[in-house]
Amino acid sequence: MSPQNIRIDVHHHFFLDAEKKAKKNLEVGWRTPEENLPWKPLISLDAMDKLGVRTAILSPPPVTSSSIGEENRSEVRQQNIYASQLCAAYPDRFRFFAGLPFLDDVEASLEEIAFSFDVLGADGVALISSYGDGNSAKYVADDLYDPIWKELDRRSAVVLLHGTQTPSSTPYPHPWLGVPITEVPNETYKAAAHLVVSGKKRRFHNVNIILTHLGGSTPFLASRVAALSHHMGCPLTPDEIIDDFKSFYYETALSAHETTLTAMSTFVPSERLLFGTDFPAVSTKTAGWYTENLENYFAGRPLDLANIMRDNALRLFPNLGRTKAQ
Repeated sequence: MSPQNIRIDVHHHFFLDAEKKAKKNLEVGWRTPEENLPWKPLISLDAMDKLGVRTAILSPPPVTSSSIGEENRSEVRQQNIYASQLCAAYPDRFRFFAGLPFLDDVEASLEEIAFSFDVLGADGVALISSYGDGNSAKYVADDLYDPIWKELDRRSAVVLLHGTQTPSSTPYPHPWLGVPITEVPNETYKAAAHLVVSGKKRRFHNVNIILTHLGGSTPFLASRVAALSHHMGCPLTPDEIIDDFKSFYYETALSAHETTLTAMSTFVPSERLLFGTDFPAVSTKTAGWYTENLENYFAGRPLDLANIMRDNALRLFPNLGRTKAQ
């Protein structure tokens, strides 16, 4: 693989417990490809070779507990250690985002940040848009989580922010339109908007936040937030709100199409876009379809394509750049 063709996938999962994953899928209306379960690193490596991906930054499945406890802390620690072991076993192919405990467990989350960065060598952390169930759920900009953001800001950390698989108050409309398809993109948008209007995106500006799936609904609703949230009392001006939305990074998993990429090209420069696949939640064929769309769209702009596929990630993750042969 020539240096020009190296791709870096910033949205790539690993699953330790296939049975738990399959059960969760049934609850939210999603079918992970059978050939990807039970997941093993060789499954990802085979897909990466077919997709031209040199390095994948692994992210853990979301926390499975909605309460503070030793079981949750232990589960997350086990996942992070396992991810670091994969990176040691395949140093040219895998890096990882650390998972954190249920975020209300602020002390344990701070401990896991320190352990993951200082001992395991994580490249960032993976967060979901909200923590908890129903009316007790808190979005990531909640004041309770400020000590976590403060520590991430001190470290100039990278955060991969993924929409939560939160069911709507009504059933999803069709078996082919489960929660990951209908709700997750809106959850990503809600978390991003919360970070912006609360002032947390501006306050913790040293944190580099990547929104998954091109931000879900974010690019299309940012202007709605800009005018209407300002009207409702947000002290930021509409232009300041738009600027803060533009300060996120956006990755392409399950979202790269002519329509969405055209919208993104008017919203942020190519330096703010990163390549992602969401494998193994989807098949190699599905990931390849989106990758082909991305390549075709930027076929006449090789520098922009190189930024998205590789160069932006190398700038965002300095350790990644130092450990890979160029």
